[in-house]
Amino acid sequence: MNRQVPGRFALRVVWAGLMVVFAAYVAVALGLGGPRLLDAFSTWVYTALLLSAAGLLALRAFTGGDERRAPWLALAAGAALWAAGELVYELAYSEAPEEAPYPSVADALWLGAYVAVGAGIVLVLRARLRRAFHPTMWLDAAIGAATIAALTATLAFDPVLADTEGATLEVATDLAYPLADLGLLTLVVTLLALTGWRPGLGWAAFAIALSAQAVSDVLYAREIALGTLEQDTLLAPVWPAATLLLAYAAWRPFTAPVPVRSGVPLARVFVFPAVFTSLALGVLVFDHFNGVNTLAVVLAAGAIALSVARMALSFFDNLQMLRRARQDALTDPLTGLPNRRAFVEDLARALESGEPVERRTLGLFDLDGFKRYNDAYGHPAGDALLQRLSAQLADVVAGNGRAYRLGGDEFCLLLDADGSDGVLRAAAVALEARGDGFDVTASYGRVALPEDAADGEEALHLADRRMYAAKEGRSSSAGLQTRSVLLKVLSEREPELHEHSADVMSLARGVARRLGLPPDAREIIARAAELHDIGKMAIPDAILSKPGPLDEREWRFMRRHTIIGEDILNAAPALQPVATLVRASHERWDGTGYPDGTAGEAIPEGARIVAVCDAFSAMVQDRPYQHGLTVREAVAEIERCAGDHFDPRVVEAFAEEIGPPAVLA
Repeated sequence: MNRQVPGRFALRVVWAGLMVVFAAYVAVALGLGGPRLLDAFSTWVYTALLLSAAGLLALRAFTGGDERRAPWLALAAGAALWAAGELVYELAYSEAPEEAPYPSVADALWLGAYVAVGAGIVLVLRARLRRAFHPTMWLDAAIGAATIAALTATLAFDPVLADTEGATLEVATDLAYPLADLGLLTLVVTLLALTGWRPGLGWAAFAIALSAQAVSDVLYAREIALGTLEQDTLLAPVWPAATLLLAYAAWRPFTAPVPVRSGVPLARVFVFPAVFTSLALGVLVFDHFNGVNTLAVVLAAGAIALSVARMALSFFDNLQMLRRARQDALTDPLTGLPNRRAFVEDLARALESGEPVERRTLGLFDLDGFKRYNDAYGHPAGDALLQRLSAQLADVVAGNGRAYRLGGDEFCLLLDADGSDGVLRAAAVALEARGDGFDVTASYGRVALPEDAADGEEALHLADRRMYAAKEGRSSSAGLQTRSVLLKVLSEREPELHEHSADVMSLARGVARRLGLPPDAREIIARAAELHDIGKMAIPDAILSKPGPLDEREWRFMRRHTIIGEDILNAAPALQPVATLVRASHERWDGTGYPDGTAGEAIPEGARIVAVCDAFSAMVQDRPYQHGLTVREAVAEIERCAGDHFDPRVVEAFAEEIGPPAVLA
């Protein structure tokens, strides 16, 4: 159980009393009251304020709910040692200060206070800033610390050095005070830098208190060296104020800096390092016209050297970041395999030269049954399966080439020509998964490079066609078995319709590929093209085989075949996406089609593809009452109806697909 702060009300009363006493101290230090009152306040009230702050820091150590007591006890010891030094000096040396030994016991206590406070800062840093910091943050801290130290040395060291004389121990004591103040300031700057220059209230109060102590001591030492110190100096209230603020900061919540996820703050990466480096450069420029002490020059030069080191480190960090970004851009985030972009780049390099040493084998794989697995078990399970299959595929290919995930359930291999057939077969096995209620297999198409294809697009096109040719030979799934039964019935009922459907399917798959549709969509469109006339099995022979044109009543009956086809296909869950396209396969771009009169983009894209391919196949076939058109005439008619009956974009892709003679075979 966490310990709670006892007596919160009493603590508030103590703080209120201290604020009243401190206000009175400030008023007296600024000239309110006589010399005797000022002397009493500057000794006894000042010491009481320091001891009160030490007590509050010690109380924070034992009752603040923090398991780490050492930082606050060290800071409390620092305040107590300073107060003890004041008491020793007042009681032992104030009557005859010119006869006081130097260094004295009071000096030992005051310098000990510096050590205790410095240790407290280090312990607070260790306790509160627990996360690992990037090296640039440590360099920022070093740059800031060196610059502040250089400025302080420039302002205070020359007068102190000029006033320093006597035995070695006396000189060392004179220099120990400003050096200790430099140490405190550098620790404060380190603290601020490690918070990313966003300290929050607790850290800000802590830093201000320590900075005020150090700066006031530096200015005090400078005034003593220059002989300008007055009894009613404005520096007098700063020391107790800083100590009380330190005690107040100890009771405030300290929050560790949170790493910025959406980018690094401009202040941390540029503004503060640039400001400190400019100040250090200013010290060196000032030294050229008005010589300063060696310590300040060394510190300023060190700050600039650290700034150069930081710039170099940032440059290398940026290079690494660019490398990681490129790696991420070329890697599939789910499987860790190289992605389509990496494949395109590697394929282009493989085809740059036709020399024998550049021969490769391209294998394009598509998973059969994965969509049903994904629908049945959910996308997380599907992702896990893809990760497992990808790892198996990478193991099979290792040492023989490279495996890629092109997207969805489509994979690709780029292999060395030697032994590629065995690797392709092993890869197909690696992409299989079977279990209760599911059977995932892989079909693939093989292309030899550069013999079979001269460029990347041609190679992918050919591999895709060969892969789907291989896929057509598989009949293991329930959906494919249902489709086979329906096609068998259609073939027995109307052999010509079956042949017509096969032609439409071949064209539709090619058009869908040219439109850039994914493999799953292309497969559904091919099935819809193959089965788009399945509803005609319910049309009477007298209508279906009528030698002349149909009358209006017969046309009404005929237009129902798409609805009948949808009903038949919906009986098989695996064919329901196909059923949707079959229903819309006779809709027209201008909305005059049937059965729903749908127009434009509202017609499913797959149905628009089937409509164009179906119309072309019907035009080139001979009928009992007329001869079919030539290919050229049919293509011209299709293009004439673009924007009227057909989607112009589909017609354009169709015209490109119909060009190669192999498609018409």
